[in-house]
Amino acid sequence: MVHYINIPISKAKPGMILGSAVEDRLGRHLAESGSMLTAFVIDGLKNYGVQTLTVRFGRDEEGEADTILSPAARVAVMRLREPDPVKVQLTASVKQQVSKGIEYMYTVPDNKLMAGTVKSITLKLMNAIVRNKAVALNISELKTSDEYTFNHSVDVATISMIIAKAEGMSEHEIAEIGSAGLLHDIGKTLIPPEILNKPAKLTPEEFEVIKQHSRLSYDLVKKNPEISLSVAMAMLQHHEKTDGSGYPVGAMANLIHPYAKIMAVADIYDALVSTRPYKKAYTPGEAVDILLGMSSCLDMRALQTFMKVMVLYPVDSLVKLSNGETARVVKQNANLLLRPVVVGVKSGKVYDLSKIECANILIRS
Repeated sequence: MVHYINIPISKAKPGMILGSAVEDRLGRHLAESGSMLTAFVIDGLKNYGVQTLTVRFGRDEEGEADTILSPAARVAVMRLREPDPVKVQLTASVKQQVSKGIEYMYTVPDNKLMAGTVKSITLKLMNAIVRNKAVALNISELKTSDEYTFNHSVDVATISMIIAKAEGMSEHEIAEIGSAGLLHDIGKTLIPPEILNKPAKLTPEEFEVIKQHSRLSYDLVKKNPEISLSVAMAMLQHHEKTDGSGYPVGAMANLIHPYAKIMAVADIYDALVSTRPYKKAYTPGEAVDILLGMSSCLDMRALQTFMKVMVLYPVDSLVKLSNGETARVVKQNANLLLRPVVVGVKSGKVYDLSKIECANILIRS
């Protein structure tokens, strides 16, 4: 007999099976029904503010322990499962502190207090990324708040910092790119709200106004002795493209600051997966596909590093395959975040989505 019980998340334990899907306020799935809880998943749900879970207890009709895995699938999962690399962990309290700090900084862009505030926030992110030996990032767990500007700035900083770390940058450089990420959109505080928050497509004239935000961001910090020229240049150039098609000046690759090349990838990805008044959010998989389609105008090293360090489908998560099967993720494939190794939960069949024989199989959710 299978029982479904609602429990507070404080009572959740690794190994428990979810009896219903967990969604955030935007309807995005954080965890699927039937998936097994791990310590990582539980911490992630807590960070999202989830208070209660529905879990399954009991045995199925065949007397097997209650699980969605068939015996064959269970054997395959045990044989192939490789834990994800150490990921960035932002606790609920850190997210709250970071969110409040960035909101204060953007609401009251005081030049004298800006450097101290951004340093404090960057230190919290550094503790989660560098000091805790994190080498990867679950990109579905980033969001710190529902307010786009504050949230987006923290996301861009976090993604940029983990890319910078993977590229071998020093702690000083990682901290600087984090500061640039936090400040990169502060010029939007000077854009008329009726343009910035317009719930429809911008006119060409309005878009030209929006495009001024990177220069305005630069102007707000360029004379601040506590903010380096490198940080200021990254803020100025985060919308430049390596083929010269970006703005504000159409700089080519060799004239774009290394920080800005990384931030461009982070900024585009996070903008794509965010809901805005004029557009719905793309799924993480769709956003990655779009980024790959932009490879001719983005820095290839930054893009390849993004693909290497981001985790789109965490180990133990359930996914729906294009052939109709539900599968459990058991292993990541380096540099191929859209193509992990998965096991069909009923058939027990192993699909290494990086192999040519699985080329026609896609993850649908």
